[in-house]
Amino acid sequence: MSAADLPAGPGSTAGRTAPLRPAAGGRGALRLLGSELRLIGGRRRNQAGLLVLAAVPVVIAIAVKISTPRAGRGPDFISSITSNGLFVPLAALTVEMGMFLPLAMSMLSGDAVAGEANIGTLRYLLTVPVGRTRLLLVKYLSLVIGAVWGVLAVVIPGALVGVAIFGTGAMTTLSGTQIGLGAALWRLTLASLYVAAGLAALAAIGLFISSLTEQPIAAAISLMIITAAMWILDGIDQVAWLHPWLLVDHYLAFGDLLRDPIAGSGMGQGLLLYLAYAVVFWLAAWARFAGKDITS
Repeated sequence: MSAADLPAGPGSTAGRTAPLRPAAGGRGALRLLGSELRLIGGRRRNQAGLLVLAAVPVVIAIAVKISTPRAGRGPDFISSITSNGLFVPLAALTVEMGMFLPLAMSMLSGDAVAGEANIGTLRYLLTVPVGRTRLLLVKYLSLVIGAVWGVLAVVIPGALVGVAIFGTGAMTTLSGTQIGLGAALWRLTLASLYVAAGLAALAAIGLFISSLTEQPIAAAISLMIITAAMWILDGIDQVAWLHPWLLVDHYLAFGDLLRDPIAGSGMGQGLLLYLAYAVVFWLAAWARFAGKDITS
């Protein structure tokens, strides 16, 4: 039986592998990446997840609009929403980085390898042929793109709803100065990319866990437990020495983009840590996957 002979079913990779044969080099990798992205985008649960992510900024904007403002209440981004609608996506990113966005990445990364093994298509995919290193690179790149999708699902609806309800114009930074619309949109773009980089680093951990099991839900739950543990440790002063090494300690550093001038040291440290996590855990996943006996 070849990969093309597999029956199509929910979440199956059947039918997507046939066009890969016998493409080699860059074209084969691009086709495989396109196949991965179609698989991720076509799953109903992933589509539902994007809708949940997009709903949060809408809820925040409406809640702020109908509530009575109170001085000194809420994070700076939320208390600033009424002055400029572009604070809505920033506030939503702050809220969703705690649970919703990491949960979305947990589900995606849990499916990356374990999902293929669980439905019995992994060994057929490798007979296309697709080298294990290339496959793992494409899997991770698809997760990185998935992280960007998740962030855009928050930022774009948040910006549209925020501007529609609260308007825009000069944005007052956290330093008290004002910047124009163009500069505000640029800083929002940089904040989105920074958040996506943090999620991509988390996805590398998830890819490694996914290579250890054939149960995607177990991989997803494990990554969420790790994320929750990092948040807990980040809140304990007695282990302050550990905080700079935790992903979550740098997640909200994008707030420095709303200072004038931009304070980039915190984000720089965060990006270096994200890169280190991505390299270390991708290599760990490769070491596990390269020598793994694929039986399903």
